Amino acid sequence: MNKNLKSSLLASAVIAALGLTACNDTTTDVTETKTTATPTITAPKEVLSSKQQLAALYQQAKQSLFKRRALSATMYGLSKKDVGKVISGDMEFFSPDDEKQLRAELLSISNKIASIKLANEDITARNNQQVMAGITRYFAGDPSFSIGYIDTWMGLSPFIVNQINGPLIDIPRVMQNDQPITTEQEALDYITRLAQFDKLAATIIEKQTADAAQNWLPSKVTLQGAIKYLKGFTSVSAELHPFVSVFREKIEKVKSLTAEQKQSLITQVIDNVSQIVYPAYQSVEKSSAELLSKARSESGIWAQPNGGAYYQDAIKQLGDSELSPSEIHQIGLDEVARISNAMNDILQKQGYKKGSVGERMVALNEEPRFLYEDSTAGREELLNDINGYIAEITTKMAPVFKTTPSYQVEVKSFPVEVQDGAPGGQYTSPAVDGSKPGIYWINLRDMKANPKFGLKTLTYHEANPGHHWQIALNLDQAELPFLRRIAPYNAYAEGWALYSEQVAYELGMYEDDPFGDLGRLQAELFRAVRLVVDTGLHDKRWTREQAISYMSEQTGTAESDVVAEIERYMAWPGQALGYKLGMLKILSLREQAKARLGDKFDLAEFHDVVLLNGAVPMAVLTRNVNHWLDNKS
Repeated sequence: MNKNLKSSLLASAVIAALGLTACNDTTTDVTETKTTATPTITAPKEVLSSKQQLAALYQQAKQSLFKRRALSATMYGLSKKDVGKVISGDMEFFSPDDEKQLRAELLSISNKIASIKLANEDITARNNQQVMAGITRYFAGDPSFSIGYIDTWMGLSPFIVNQINGPLIDIPRVMQNDQPITTEQEALDYITRLAQFDKLAATIIEKQTADAAQNWLPSKVTLQGAIKYLKGFTSVSAELHPFVSVFREKIEKVKSLTAEQKQSLITQVIDNVSQIVYPAYQSVEKSSAELLSKARSESGIWAQPNGGAYYQDAIKQLGDSELSPSEIHQIGLDEVARISNAMNDILQKQGYKKGSVGERMVALNEEPRFLYEDSTAGREELLNDINGYIAEITTKMAPVFKTTPSYQVEVKSFPVEVQDGAPGGQYTSPAVDGSKPGIYWINLRDMKANPKFGLKTLTYHEANPGHHWQIALNLDQAELPFLRRIAPYNAYAEGWALYSEQVAYELGMYEDDPFGDLGRLQAELFRAVRLVVDTGLHDKRWTREQAISYMSEQTGTAESDVVAEIERYMAWPGQALGYKLGMLKILSLREQAKARLGDKFDLAEFHDVVLLNGAVPMAVLTRNVNHWLDNKS
């Protein structure tokens, strides 16, 4: 943290030196004193080097983003020195003007970063420039589209109100899980945020209305899912709401406050939830219900104004690919056939010979031996098993991973109020200062959706060596610009997590466990099917029902999971492409390295090359691997 703090202070000083526009101002400043007619000539202003200019722009990008995304700053544990102001009581706002200003600011910074010429700099400096220009463009969204909102995870998210993400889903989660309450002031910051939910909701309605006025309309299914969530959020009395229960639990541990002070603060939280938060959610629920009659019956982004161009940009940003939707669709079909054949071999050997692969997987999922009990005890057993899998693989990983992250990982089930729209598993980052671990969220709405034969693979994907390992190592790289330490490049991050599932197989985690290996292949098949259904929905004009039918038939996954997945792709065009496209690229680079190095190839070294340079576009990853190979061979 000390090194990072010094870097932040230095960059702030450089920004102050830069001013707004005079980066290369060398004009001589001439003044006259009162006591003499002799003019005093000051020294020329220092001309900042390219690296100094870039360092200032990197810091400016960080502060521009997090001043307007204060809850994300809280999630990462950022301080006033990081953001440039105190944000612990700030709220995020999403009016068309708010969004326009943020996007214009970040796009301008992106263009400035890209325009600076680096001469004879090392590969790290060149990587920083290319990646930071890319990240700021990612957070600026496609300048051709003013719709949606900027999400600090997936960049431009097309619908500000939907069933799976958005301010009214993500902000409560951050406040409940990430906002510290260890002092009276922190408690008051929490209350200050609650008091601003009316303004937050008003800006969301304004943005939703402005998008609809452009004929940018979510599907009925997406909006219905959002309305269900919004209703559920206010379905309990304010005293029992998680906003209150979490606050009560945290404030009780603050020893500096008297019992009377604690009760007074709890009362303020209850009053804010009942009088401000609940009416805010109900106002967005009402506006969404009014929009429902106009919502689209079509399932894909193709139906939106200029939707084809939007999807191609989503492919580039989230799939890191220049391929056409049709080319990606065919890759998906080929991978589905290959993985299905491998699953068929295992099923045949285990005596499951009748029906399609999907049908046999459905039958397997009904067998009691593979199911956890749908009860509190069953859920506890599942969570205990996950923790055991994490401990076991972390030990087994040692020979093929040189560097270990300093951050810990914790397993939690999704809150009940969001589990219907949430995926099967999800990961959220640790706080930068280590005050909060990384969290692997598991969805326990339907215990049949978590068969024992699939749980290992999901755990390797979300925790170690998947998302937690990669993201925690990325955060550990204190010498990188901060936005690089949290870079959310989808194809890299999801590609790595899917690649991790294969690494687990190669480490012997499925030895003498054919059904576990079947679960691994089913998970990979799931990602191959995503290439087919995402392009099917958004380019080939498939219906929601067509996509559900295809995924169910091919994978044999529990219906509740399939429906949630397809509806997720409807809300997040292109995001589902990153997994398989990213994995295929990482495997391709590994094979290239093996071919060049032969017996000199060291898998642990390869993993360091991939991980310790942070999440990057695939073009940068390719350059990093080639740089390593050139120095090795």
